[in-house]
Amino acid sequence: MRFFTATGASGLYNSGQFKIVRKMLDQNQAEELASIDLKATLDWLATAPAIQTADELPPLHSHLSALRDTKAAAHQQHEVLDQLYARIHGVVQRLLPELKGVSLPLSRRTRHTVRGMQDLLLMVAEFYLRALGTLDQHLIKGLRRPPELTLWRVLDALRSHLLISNYAAAPATPGVWLLLHQAYQTGVASEISSIHVRGAEGTVEDVYLQTLLLSCAQPASFTSREIDLVFEYTQRFGGHAKFFTDGTLSCADGSFWIDPGRDAPPTASSRRPPPEGALCFTCEELSQLASEQLAALEADAAPAQLDLPDSANTPGGRGVIRRLAHYWGSPGKRRFPRRRQNYRAVLCVGLPALWQLFHDDETQAGEITSWMVTNESPDGYALMHVSGKTARIAAGDIVAIRTESASDWQICIARWALSENPEHLELGLQILATKATPALLASRSGESEYQQHPVLILPILPPIRLSEIIIAPCGTASGSKSDLILLIEKSNIEVREILAQALQEQTASIEVIAIENRYEE
Repeated sequence: MRFFTATGASGLYNSGQFKIVRKMLDQNQAEELASIDLKATLDWLATAPAIQTADELPPLHSHLSALRDTKAAAHQQHEVLDQLYARIHGVVQRLLPELKGVSLPLSRRTRHTVRGMQDLLLMVAEFYLRALGTLDQHLIKGLRRPPELTLWRVLDALRSHLLISNYAAAPATPGVWLLLHQAYQTGVASEISSIHVRGAEGTVEDVYLQTLLLSCAQPASFTSREIDLVFEYTQRFGGHAKFFTDGTLSCADGSFWIDPGRDAPPTASSRRPPPEGALCFTCEELSQLASEQLAALEADAAPAQLDLPDSANTPGGRGVIRRLAHYWGSPGKRRFPRRRQNYRAVLCVGLPALWQLFHDDETQAGEITSWMVTNESPDGYALMHVSGKTARIAAGDIVAIRTESASDWQICIARWALSENPEHLELGLQILATKATPALLASRSGESEYQQHPVLILPILPPIRLSEIIIAPCGTASGSKSDLILLIEKSNIEVREILAQALQEQTASIEVIAIENRYEE
């Protein structure tokens, strides 16, 4: 059939009629194209998953983009979106284990996978949030969709997005925190944030609080494997953190605040007082719970009795819970101001390498890497990697640093690690001592023979440190009920029998223990 514009008596339609017909044709064509797009997506969703899970990311991105731009009816979009969300969720869950234990900075391939997952999660969160209040008005398979489920999926996708950043030790994507705050505020305004979501884990408020708690735990200070335990802990016990409106509590220990209008994670009230209109919450009860659970574990309680995963009862796991109790209960504030710098330094990484370095500085076990000091304070440094292999570096490890203007090595602990891209790695170091004595720690458990472990002895440092400490491999000396013997090689062999006074710190790599001589002279 042909259509003409009416310019004379012979025309079939006048101009007004033509516009109406043309609009109908455009609508029919749009609906037909939308149906084709939706059918292509549904056909792909019906196929078996790719053998390599990462190969799912590009088609998922294409189909989600097509769905976002389609002119299909709202209820049709919603049905397809739900299926894409389920597929994305499954892909992310299968890829996450591959991020545990990876070295920093991530390889280009791994970084590409990380960005692919995060792009999908951000897109689906934006799609659901934009559709909230419109798509939920339509019947889906004969049922009206509850808006709290849609909002829960928004927050769950954003939580997963931020969790991936924590695994990768990467900064959050710009705009994600702001979107997270906006989604929660939407739930509060709609009075659905506290409604238990059928078929999901908890409420909208639960997901939001768990995401905030993970950020308050300073995830850059944990390895990717430790992040797994932190995340599981927040899921199990996040309900012990509470929002409050009483302004007198806003600066108490264990309290944090959020400015819903800023693209930023929570801030500890002890570091900066909350501004007007901030949303405040307290982690004091959660911190106390972690301390009680740690004491119970050290008293030989079974993890199942405390509703903890089995990994919590390892030396590294107990170290994670100890740090959580501190970060949530007493986050503290920076003691010294930072000064921007721009000079070179070299790093020696890992306890075995440091032991060899101080035992014989002419024979270095491990490669020395080159770094740029970007800022410093009396108790630490921030560094940016320049050259050398970094596969052994992780948050919580022990390192030695020597600046270009000094001849001596300083012993430090790596407090945090961040990597924005495959060529970029930053470290934050806290100085522990300016000299160390290498030794061998001999210990035994029960009737077993003595085992020797390389350790470093750090001297007394009044008024900061009133007793000697040893840096030992994680799990070798903490909680030991047997004799501890130090073998120190000087001009002759010195043997010291010692007692462990207190475990001051424990990470995935090392433990810091205050000691005293068993027999004083």
